[in-house]
Amino acid sequence: MATSALLFISCSEANHQHEEHNNISTVKTEISNVESAIALLYPTEGSDANGQVVFTKMEDGRIKVIAEVYNISPGKHGFHIHEFGDCSSPDGKSAGGHFFTDYDNHGGLEDHETHVGDLGNLEANEEGIAKITFITDKLSFSGPNSILGRGVIVHAGEDDMKTQPTGGAGARVACGVIGISK
Repeated sequence: MATSALLFISCSEANHQHEEHNNISTVKTEISNVESAIALLYPTEGSDANGQVVFTKMEDGRIKVIAEVYNISPGKHGFHIHEFGDCSSPDGKSAGGHFFTDYDNHGGLEDHETHVGDLGNLEANEEGIAKITFITDKLSFSGPNSILGRGVIVHAGEDDMKTQPTGGAGARVACGVIGISK
């Protein structure tokens, strides 16, 4: 897809800050004027799930999320942003755990005292197609809640919104990396 992009940032567009966390140096990148991002979802080993998630910044600063996922079993599937934009392992676990900043409890999209990456469930129809659109103020393209460069995971089962720390949604059936798009 022409609108997809890996997160490439030229030095003229980025302000880099280094931080020390647990003796691991990380780079924080602030990018101004990002209006949209996309994650192309690819199946994990043993799955056929695929699709895309488009993130668009609204005029009021909130993020509109439009997800379309194909080839998943009918029913509800946990839908989360994970801490790393790494889908290199066959099981998708290289994406790490749920993305969180201020709160380390798991819960639903509407609960702001939970993981930033807790987006609830997608619900697939009998043909194995799940589509969802919502707007949230939990996500951002900058600051501590920035989703750029992080992973999107679709799980095999339903997120129960209460089991800690993951919602009990089971295996990861699709994984994608969130990159800037035009």
